Amino acid sequence: MSEKSENLVEIRHLKEYFNVNVGFFRSKPLKAVDDVSFSIKKGETLGLVGESGCGKTTVGRTILNLYKPTSGEIIYDGKPIKTKNDIREFRKKATMVFQDPYSSLNPRMTVSDIIAEPLDIHKMSPSKEARRERILELMGYVGLNSEHASRYAHEFSGGQRQRIGIARALAIDPEFIVCDEPVSALDVSIQAQVINMFDELQEKLGLTYLFIAHDLLVVRHISDRIAVMYLGKMVELADAKEIYDHPQHPYSKSLLSAVPVPDPKTARSNKRIVLSGDIPSPLNAPSGCPFRTRCAHATKKCAESMPELKEISSGHFAACHIL
Repeated sequence: MSEKSENLVEIRHLKEYFNVNVGFFRSKPLKAVDDVSFSIKKGETLGLVGESGCGKTTVGRTILNLYKPTSGEIIYDGKPIKTKNDIREFRKKATMVFQDPYSSLNPRMTVSDIIAEPLDIHKMSPSKEARRERILELMGYVGLNSEHASRYAHEFSGGQRQRIGIARALAIDPEFIVCDEPVSALDVSIQAQVINMFDELQEKLGLTYLFIAHDLLVVRHISDRIAVMYLGKMVELADAKEIYDHPQHPYSKSLLSAVPVPDPKTARSNKRIVLSGDIPSPLNAPSGCPFRTRCAHATKKCAESMPELKEISSGHFAACHIL
């Protein structure tokens, strides 16, 4: 397989800075995403994790050009996304499932109109009959009944609303979906159903996912590989099993030590790695490695330069001076 056909999405040195007013006619860049690079193979799920405010959602939105990238390259199926025409074509193949099923659906539209909105925008329905058939097909994919089509979003539970959002995302027959914390607003019992549905849809439709979440158990269940972010930087990237069994970066170790274990014996023997201090503001990020202010192993070198994300074993990358 050639490199072009193997990687569906490639992100190279992506930066997303927002100018924030900090005083009288003065602004400062907030570095939400700062030099992030990764690739996602066809049919793969890449999990993107990190605590709130680390830039995970901004990565997803910038890839889809909902935010214009400050710099860096977004390559889809071997082709860089640069012009307005590139973005328009890209959006016929890539879409997003949003975090909050309450605010991402229009309360004035019926379920059938919500699901068909992408079809109408991209003029993908040759007739009213074809449009209706496609709506019912999509509703069937996500486990909704045909009688739900004429109802409004407020009449549904959170889990059902998220299913409506997923059906809408599938309307254009995409290849790539950015899932932005799609289960974090749902009850735990519903989360499992929705995650299993993502798995089934991936198998059935050959989808590729960027799955953004802060819950490591959720990410482990669905991801092939996992990337860990901290304060706009990527600090570790490896296969899901490898990152769970052998985390290398001090931040990844701390995150994993906080994951609840169902077995009380194991839970008691596990040592929780508690981080000192609060996460710094992205407006005043520390020099060098952004994690150094909370890291027990930080050295003088950590303050001087940002470690590069290097391969420490086959397919396992980490950005740390001590590794």
